Amino acid sequence: MPPVASAGQPGSGGTGGFPAGGGTPPAPSAPPSPGGYSQPTTYSKGQPTPARGTRVPGAAAQSAPAARRPSGSPGSAAGAGAGGRVRKARLRVIKADPWSVMKVSFLLSLAVGVVIIVASAVLWIVLNALGVFDSLTSTLKDVTGSDTSGGFDLMEYIGFGRVMVFTTLIAIIDVVLMTALATLSAFIYNTAAGFTGGVELTLAEED
Repeated sequence: MPPVASAGQPGSGGTGGFPAGGGTPPAPSAPPSPGGYSQPTTYSKGQPTPARGTRVPGAAAQSAPAARRPSGSPGSAAGAGAGGRVRKARLRVIKADPWSVMKVSFLLSLAVGVVIIVASAVLWIVLNALGVFDSLTSTLKDVTGSDTSGGFDLMEYIGFGRVMVFTTLIAIIDVVLMTALATLSAFIYNTAAGFTGGVELTLAEED
């Protein structure tokens, strides 16, 4: 008496099994989804499932999504930064705007004039506090022999008011001269640059 094949064994003629002469092949597995996630494998009714741990063709590609390659490693970025190139450009100054030169030179000369006035005032106050002017006045009186009230008085010539007026005049002259000379220099440079092409400068820029 031939053995009776079970319903779940291949090659048996039972219901749902695979007959010896042929049968219904297993349904193909579903293709992987566009997102990289695996789809469950579909089996026909009565088809035996593979044992646990058996590699199914195409399952590995479905289960493991494609690894993404990093866009750039820190080492490569550091190497690119360390070996950065320096770009150089050769430029020429062919014209200087006289109006802008005059404004800048006026402000600079005005600042210099204020510094001169303040420095002169501080210097006079320090010398007067140290008694330098009194010592000079007494020395001049001893040299000239004029001890009377109508004798030579140094403070009449180097008093604080006189010194400040004299210093202010010097500062005003300094502002006018520096502004005029700078503006005239701009005109002269523009004329010379028309013949020679101007001053050539080399500028560098790091990547």
